[in-house]
Amino acid sequence: MATGGRTVFIAGAGIAGLTLALALAKFGTTVVVLERGKAIQELGAGLQISPNARRILNQLGLDKAITARSFEPEGIDVYPFRAAGPLVSLELGAAARQHFGVPYAVMHRADLADALARACRRFANIDLVFGVQHFDVASHARGLSILADEGAGKSRNGRAFAFVGADGINSPTRTGILDGPAAKPSGMVAWRALVESASLEGVISLDRTSLLFGPGYHAVCYPLPHRGRVNIVLITSDKAAQGKSDALNRAPNLGASLRSDRRFATLLASAADNWGVWPLGTVETDTWHEGSVGLIGDAAHAMLPFQAQGAAMAIEDAAILAPLLMTEPTAGAAFGRYYNLRRKRVARVAALSVSNGRAFHLAWPLSLARDTILGLQGSTGHFRRLDWLYGYDAAPEAEIGAPTRPS
Repeated sequence: MATGGRTVFIAGAGIAGLTLALALAKFGTTVVVLERGKAIQELGAGLQISPNARRILNQLGLDKAITARSFEPEGIDVYPFRAAGPLVSLELGAAARQHFGVPYAVMHRADLADALARACRRFANIDLVFGVQHFDVASHARGLSILADEGAGKSRNGRAFAFVGADGINSPTRTGILDGPAAKPSGMVAWRALVESASLEGVISLDRTSLLFGPGYHAVCYPLPHRGRVNIVLITSDKAAQGKSDALNRAPNLGASLRSDRRFATLLASAADNWGVWPLGTVETDTWHEGSVGLIGDAAHAMLPFQAQGAAMAIEDAAILAPLLMTEPTAGAAFGRYYNLRRKRVARVAALSVSNGRAFHLAWPLSLARDTILGLQGSTGHFRRLDWLYGYDAAPEAEIGAPTRPS
């Protein structure tokens, strides 16, 4: 039986934290979200919402909001280096809807964060607190005490059943409260840009996602028609950066090799110097919780983005954890069950992401074997290969009954 009257504090108003807040609020929980920023903000650009994440978001009442601001690519065109055309076009669109029951979509990260925030604001039992400069969590026999410093002499305190760190790859909850490890630099960086759709006409298909392989790097492009842009992510190696973006150039420079491929050259030219750069790191730890404090999303298991599942795993985490926090007798028991339910799946997805990255970056002649396998799998082989991932259903049961604010 769901237990109302419990209070859960969440650190971080990103996709992980807002999804968890919304899932908890639908069980009648009082939720306080502590966010360091002054407003909802999502760094980066594009986001792929695979069916395993979309099921959960739909269950939380976000189907219309996502449909209005997302795009369903017809497929994924896969381009080997210097290829005249796609090696294979992996079907999405109507085929993905039919196979998985929900769409595979792409959208701007900020649009999803905004949709989640708007949904949260309709619940009187969700309190979004911005500008939090610091927080302390103390455990005692009656639960947790939380003290949050909002700056300018303002602070708030409260008691909680549980505290959840949804505060990202460099999570203060993980490294401070739980004494867990720091994130590990991967030696790779993601260069991101949004470019005018017209600048890529005739270069890539503007109704599909494009995956471009190169020796030691790759790019993913997909249209965001609601913004009139194409999102570009170019992944390269730069071991000297060691996780510090200020050690990197302001635009990727891979020399003549990259520019000898017409599509890569056009992508670079279209973005010019308007790149954002993010060193990629990972989090590998068994310390997801202790007592009434736990972690979700990148705070617990940040992974490389080569299966586009970072946000999806965080959304799954929220769907699994929310009902446990309401039904288990203690927060510690809830976090323990959550860890046992999530650990193997998350590890499998992380391993797949690493494997994909290696395959994407193969140079000739090893790339020939990769391309042969992809060609033999055909346009729908990915449905069978990834059914365990995209077919997964972690959506919480709808238990609507919490007080809501007027629209």
